[in-house]
Amino acid sequence: METKIRTSTIVALLIGGLLIAPAAWWLIWREPPFPEGLVQANGRIEGDHYTAAGKWSGRVTELLAREGDQVEKGRILVKLDDVQTRARLDQAKSGVDAIKAKLTAARTSLSVFKKNVPLKIETAKAGLTHANASRVSADATEEQERKDAERFRELLKRQTVEQHRSEQAELSWKVARAQHTTTQTAVTQAEKLLAEASLGWEQVKAQEDEVAALEAQVTQAEAALAEAQSVLDDLVVRAPASGMITTRIVDAGEVVAAGSPLFDIVDLDRLYLKVYVPEKEIGKVRLGLAAQIYTDAFPDRPFPATLRYIASQAEFTPKEVQTPDERVKLVYAVKLYLDENPDHRLTPGLPADAVIRWQENAPWAKPRW
Repeated sequence: METKIRTSTIVALLIGGLLIAPAAWWLIWREPPFPEGLVQANGRIEGDHYTAAGKWSGRVTELLAREGDQVEKGRILVKLDDVQTRARLDQAKSGVDAIKAKLTAARTSLSVFKKNVPLKIETAKAGLTHANASRVSADATEEQERKDAERFRELLKRQTVEQHRSEQAELSWKVARAQHTTTQTAVTQAEKLLAEASLGWEQVKAQEDEVAALEAQVTQAEAALAEAQSVLDDLVVRAPASGMITTRIVDAGEVVAAGSPLFDIVDLDRLYLKVYVPEKEIGKVRLGLAAQIYTDAFPDRPFPATLRYIASQAEFTPKEVQTPDERVKLVYAVKLYLDENPDHRLTPGLPADAVIRWQENAPWAKPRW
């Protein structure tokens, strides 16, 4: 009887031990609860995308970048065929040089005109002054000779002077009249020369108009040259931003259309993790909150981030995102921008988990799923 009792006691103790052991193990080894003040979420790392495209159509003669290359802003990615464009550029340069040569000649002529016109006017004025002085002198001489001839004519009638002397006076008067006519003609000629010299300013104005027209032609030709140079420059497609080439849509020898995308570049210094926060927790988060991002590649190293975007409307949980609470159907998209990406270790497409701290003093913890 004692043996049966002892056996029953041992069995009871064993059964009790088996029942208590799991509870004790759970109490000892259970993971502490997730700290209050933190929100966890998961998603994939993305980045700001830039499309490299050419402005003009053409055949790809050189392909200088491929997928996975990290490029700096301005680096040459593709060169298109530029033979015809270079020919137009050379033609435009020749046109500019020819018009500039004409402009130089016109400016030289204008300079000469501006110097000669005042000299001609001053010379014409001096000639007119001299002609007027000669006419005044001739007027006085003619008047005096006329009086002398009339006086000798009266004296000849009285026979108080010889006829020879009277004839000399008449002849002198005749010469004086001829001289007077000559000086009058000289004055008229001098006035015409002065008027002609004054017309030189009209020639200056006409030459100035020609210079202005040629300057306008030079401007137009230089614009055509700049356009040809711009087209030539645009046949070299450069990286619009620094980053990593994720997609290449062109190959050497292909003919591409104007504006067609050639490369997709992601800025590795502007990466963000797009996560989905359940509707019941979205009220806890706000712009500017600190966050930490964890990846499988660096499980023990959190990357600091900042919450910079919250969607204004909820959406159904994306298929690629699994949440612990299956009853939550509506979520809000949130973007957590990495504060830095040292050595560009993180790249777009990597899955990652995030912890957002919405209470300032809450202790950080790794995400748990």
